[in-house]
Amino acid sequence: MAFNDLLLQLGGVGRFQQIQVALVVLPLFLLASHNTLQNFTAAIPSHHCRPPAHSNLSEDGGLAAWLPQDRQGQPASCLRFTSPQRGPPLPNGTETNGTGATEPCSDGWIYDNSTFPSTIVTEWDLVCSYRALRQLAQSLYMVGVLLGAMIFGYLADRLGRRKVLILNYLQTAVSGTCAAFAPNFPAYCAFRLLSGMSLAGIALNCVTLNVEWMPIHTRAYVGTLIGYVYSLGQFFLAGVAYAVPHWRHLQLLVSMPFFAFFIYSWFFIESARWYSSSGRLDLTLRALQRVAWINGKREEGAKLSMEVLRASLQKELTMAKGQASALELLRCPALRRLFLCLSMLWFATSFAYYGLVMDLQGFGVSIYLIQVIFGAVDLPAKLVCFLVINNMGRRPAQMVSLLLAGICILINGVIPRDQSIVRTSLAVLGKGCLASSFNCIFLYTGELYPTMIRQTGLGMGSTLARVGSIVSPLVSMTAEIYPSVPLFIYGAVPVAASCVVALLPETLDQPLPDTVQDVEDRRGKRRQQQREQQKQMVPLQVSTQEKNGL
Repeated sequence: MAFNDLLLQLGGVGRFQQIQVALVVLPLFLLASHNTLQNFTAAIPSHHCRPPAHSNLSEDGGLAAWLPQDRQGQPASCLRFTSPQRGPPLPNGTETNGTGATEPCSDGWIYDNSTFPSTIVTEWDLVCSYRALRQLAQSLYMVGVLLGAMIFGYLADRLGRRKVLILNYLQTAVSGTCAAFAPNFPAYCAFRLLSGMSLAGIALNCVTLNVEWMPIHTRAYVGTLIGYVYSLGQFFLAGVAYAVPHWRHLQLLVSMPFFAFFIYSWFFIESARWYSSSGRLDLTLRALQRVAWINGKREEGAKLSMEVLRASLQKELTMAKGQASALELLRCPALRRLFLCLSMLWFATSFAYYGLVMDLQGFGVSIYLIQVIFGAVDLPAKLVCFLVINNMGRRPAQMVSLLLAGICILINGVIPRDQSIVRTSLAVLGKGCLASSFNCIFLYTGELYPTMIRQTGLGMGSTLARVGSIVSPLVSMTAEIYPSVPLFIYGAVPVAASCVVALLPETLDQPLPDTVQDVEDRRGKRRQQQREQQKQMVPLQVSTQEKNGL
């Protein structure tokens, strides 16, 4: 595999890599905003029933005459009296003047607009019997992310990374803007689903396009940069949501910048690795020469020719047999092993992650503060993850991050609920470990799959992640059985997944595979190294036995 040598010859991490990586990574700053946007746009303010239109509050004794109280002594959210209850209540709980009969809020609700002046919940009354529709909107967004991972992952291997990115930026800009002007709830859900599809394509192609243009020794830096940009986006969301509390304005603010991303994405240079794996040697040469010119290596670029590329990339050109389909992930034994293991890792990480971050109102403190804390913990967590990735390898980083996250969540399940500080601290620590796991798995997956099917493999992994994010809210319903059951499930899954990492090969300082044969060769070398280690252990064991015998 000589492609890494070609990149180093043309400047390594030169001006082109620095500019394109920065421009490709920048949209991820808003990716976090869209993923957890409904924590703010679909926030549920305190509310109670609106009295009947014919009521006279001054004669009835005020609003309290129409509102029963819940167990905490607060006005009930979803019930009202059928008639005003005048006079103080008797000790047995009945009213001195009224039947005490209640009915649903047939005339709508009155909301506390002090924190959230406008959300989709207050605009379309997604409370009480309609409360499930709020979760439906987020689930449909995740369904869109799932579909986008499948569709755009496949298209990127067929059409190229650049074309799909351009399409995704435009789709995100249009669908996100239309969601801000949605006239009703079904239209809002449809536009959010389309946004989820395109954002999944952006996340996948951002990683792949950057990794395929970077030399081996810099890939961990790029993966960490991507993770930090995403984390900083969480800070941005907390700040902008506090400054712009109206949901339509907030939705518009995080969507409009994608029009600018769409415009400048036309200047991206397509992955030369993808060109060569597709058999387009003429386009490979043209892309490499453009990169050489931008990096100030015109003489090196002039030395390149079709003959030089054929000699340098002979193995890739002879082994590549067109574009591989997604069925290759199951048909080929080497790819099937990677697919099954990585699917478990993607599912577990996303399943536990969204189990924690999509219930910010459940912490009982300011939703903006929790958003900032959840973003802040990513900074040291991803730094530690980067150091482990770059020095010890991808496998240890992936295994430890999942294992620690699962342990934190499991411990949280046995701590009494009145110890809110301890529980919140463990949840934040677990979230940081899961963010590190996400940071690692994007890089690890891109390095394990060959170029000819890399984007499809990333797409399938992201698809399993979206399955995890869709299933995650359903698990929270098991709290009706026992309050800590969801935490036990959220914690057990990543712990089990951490064991699967041992079945994957290490990719630290290894060249990217371009074909399925490269993956099989890597697996064969690993087996050979294991056999050699076993042979070396046998003489040591014999010599030890001899010494003991003496």
